[in-house]
Amino acid sequence: MKNSQLYKGSLNTIIMKLLEENGKMYGYEITQKVKAITAGELNITEGALYPALHKLEAEGILDVEIEKVDNRMRKYYKLTEAGEKETINRLSELEDFIRNMQSLVNPKPSLEF
Repeated sequence: MKNSQLYKGSLNTIIMKLLEENGKMYGYEITQKVKAITAGELNITEGALYPALHKLEAEGILDVEIEKVDNRMRKYYKLTEAGEKETINRLSELEDFIRNMQSLVNPKPSLEF
């Protein structure tokens, strides 16, 4: 994952946002969607993704559905009702964080009184 420390704290929110937009997704699908959206700039490894998915499931944010696809079982993840509400909260927090970081990195000239 490029700049992994910067993205690491946002991984759960990224997963939740994708599930909010797409309904249900399986793990590999999540990694590929992130890669496509970021034009290859962000690659989520299985070693980072699956522990995050399991933690979100344990917290009651995600539900799991298992379906048979091409003669094998595939695990799909989707937001619970609580997960949908938490996604709104986390996206709001992330937007505030990004806004604050932009203010710090590119400060506007202040007006002195």
